[in-house]
Amino acid sequence: MVVLKKSSCWVITLLAIIPFIQCQTNSHIKETNIVDAILNEKESFFYLDTENYPELNERLPIGVFDSGTGGLTVLDAIINLDQYDNKSHSFKKGGDGLRDFQEEYFIYLGDQANMPYGNYPRENKTNLLKEHVIKDIQFLLGNKYYPSGDARVYKTYKVPVKAIVIACNTATAYGKADIEKFMDKAGIEIKVIGVIGAGVRAALSLFQKDEDGSIGIMATAGTVASLGYVKSLNAQRVTMNYTGDIAVFQQAGVGLAGAIDGSHEYIAPDATLPRREYRGPLEKNPDARIDQSILQRYGFEWKKNKMLFKGDVGNPEDLQINSVKNYISYHLVSLLEEIRKTHRAKPLKVIILGCTHYPFYRETFQKKLEELYNYRENGEYLYRPFMARHIELVDPAVNTTKELYEYLVEIDLFNDENFYKSEFYVSVPNKLNSHIQVDSSGDFTYEYKYGRNEGFMQEYVKRVPFSKKSISIEVIQRLSEKVPSVFELIRNFNYNNSKTVFLQENERI
Repeated sequence: MVVLKKSSCWVITLLAIIPFIQCQTNSHIKETNIVDAILNEKESFFYLDTENYPELNERLPIGVFDSGTGGLTVLDAIINLDQYDNKSHSFKKGGDGLRDFQEEYFIYLGDQANMPYGNYPRENKTNLLKEHVIKDIQFLLGNKYYPSGDARVYKTYKVPVKAIVIACNTATAYGKADIEKFMDKAGIEIKVIGVIGAGVRAALSLFQKDEDGSIGIMATAGTVASLGYVKSLNAQRVTMNYTGDIAVFQQAGVGLAGAIDGSHEYIAPDATLPRREYRGPLEKNPDARIDQSILQRYGFEWKKNKMLFKGDVGNPEDLQINSVKNYISYHLVSLLEEIRKTHRAKPLKVIILGCTHYPFYRETFQKKLEELYNYRENGEYLYRPFMARHIELVDPAVNTTKELYEYLVEIDLFNDENFYKSEFYVSVPNKLNSHIQVDSSGDFTYEYKYGRNEGFMQEYVKRVPFSKKSISIEVIQRLSEKVPSVFELIRNFNYNNSKTVFLQENERI
């Protein structure tokens, strides 16, 4: 049964073939609040007719968004879940051999043009970050997308969503409350699920009620600064009656998410010398300092320009990290150094991978932890006294997935479609906007990205389908290897929509 609590004309309008509308060139930029633009300003590109939104419509897809492609690890967990009986929807140990979400389909958005989100709080741009998050929501609720980054007109074939998963820790920490306020103001009944609470519950479940130990939180600088995980851990320890001494250590993963997504500010595979654009850990970076005195402990790989420097390996200058593996090494050592220097620190038992990009490299994290467990200096184990023999890596996506499923059970919102209808979009700089500033690679410059102010309603970006023009070859290769189930859906969407979005054969994924 399809439930349309409000008028169904919204869906009919979305699916109808209507004339193309000219892209904004932003010759006149209006200063206003994004929520007002969406709800009240009918001439705005961002306006939505929320009065007729088709909420509680089981036929609609589920929306998932992240600052980049990292959220695809969450979607991968969703589509591969098998812990329930598909007929009764009750929990079934070992599952029933059928994917629990196999009759659901999804719309994914990665806001890669504006990523990484974790840097906005550090640059005192939290309000701009919140504006980006609300624009992500506007896209999922709305019907507009551009067929390509070069397109001057947008299409209106995209359908709205029935539930939303924030597959981004920073967006959850800073934006979830704002999203819920927006939904309340818009009068739209849509469940919004974030990843932080789910990750905390998973981490605590690995402790006995009276057990002592330490939990490490590895997340973006923004998520760490928000204290979102720390606050949630403290609150849930009380709620769930944990009495043990559980210490929490945070490590801001400066540059790691950006490197995983191939952001030029953090990684450049073709570079051979230190770069001016680089924004990752440095000897003189107070937020992420490479300590030359413990260089051996990092265990960096130096070949094939995985570290950029001047001079020689024995006495390197102007060190820059230039591989994902080396970023992971740097941040794990930095975390363990903090624990090692803490008086009476309890052994590290759990690390929450508090950024959706990190699970792509779960095996790399695990191998590096094993290496550090066995690391010796002067014949003594340096980190072993501060580490459990096996440190659990918690991916919040797993518990987030269960929360989504149980919501669909509670509201009876299960679909009877299939996930091969899923759609995938990313943001790219809108080069028709004369106000934007891009670098030689076509991305926003760092100064422009984090120098903007909120409240100026313009199309900084276009939301376009995944393709070889909007996603780098390195990222495409990573997705094919790390999340093959999702990659299959991406290719299916890309191929089936090639005529609609004007993709050439060599642009398809």
